[in-house]
Amino acid sequence: MSLRGVEQATHAPELRHKLLWTFGLLAAYRIGVHVPVPGIDVPALQEFFASASNTLFGLFDMFSGGGLKNVSIFALGIMPYISASIIMQLLQVVSPAVKRLAKEEGAAGRKKLTQYTRYATVLITIIQGFGITTMLMKMNSPSGSPIVHDPSLTFQLVTIMTLTAGTILIMWLGEQITEKGIGNGISLIIFAGIVAHL
Repeated sequence: MSLRGVEQATHAPELRHKLLWTFGLLAAYRIGVHVPVPGIDVPALQEFFASASNTLFGLFDMFSGGGLKNVSIFALGIMPYISASIIMQLLQVVSPAVKRLAKEEGAAGRKKLTQYTRYATVLITIIQGFGITTMLMKMNSPSGSPIVHDPSLTFQLVTIMTLTAGTILIMWLGEQITEKGIGNGISLIIFAGIVAHL
């Protein structure tokens, strides 16, 4: 497409609205990546990640769009939703009931599968949130400073709820981009996170 074609496309009101909607929701996602959960010693956490940048933590942080490095409300990123989607795809092969739901019941069946994927996402997020909070409460920075100010059950519950709400919000943002914006919202969120990290 030529530069003139791009210019003409951006003047179409519907396309311009979709582009603005997509960029606005992606901007909201990028802002959320920088909002830390309460109770974290951010300098100690950054010191830890500076020493662990070339490890598995660094790789996971890239897919969360930098959210893990900040232990932000979006620290888990969209990965629990991807995991839940893969589980539902595998269940279609293994379970006749799920396969029938996907194939024979049409749009209503697909809607139910989408709902089950959302429930599975919440369950996976709670499990992963528990793992992350348990790990954070035991971690220290290379200089010996604890990463969590008050490692208690209250911190753990608040952090798990915050991470779960953050993942649900990202899932909603992705669905809104898909419905009202341009392209697949989940893919765009993953792409934006990787690009921002690089």
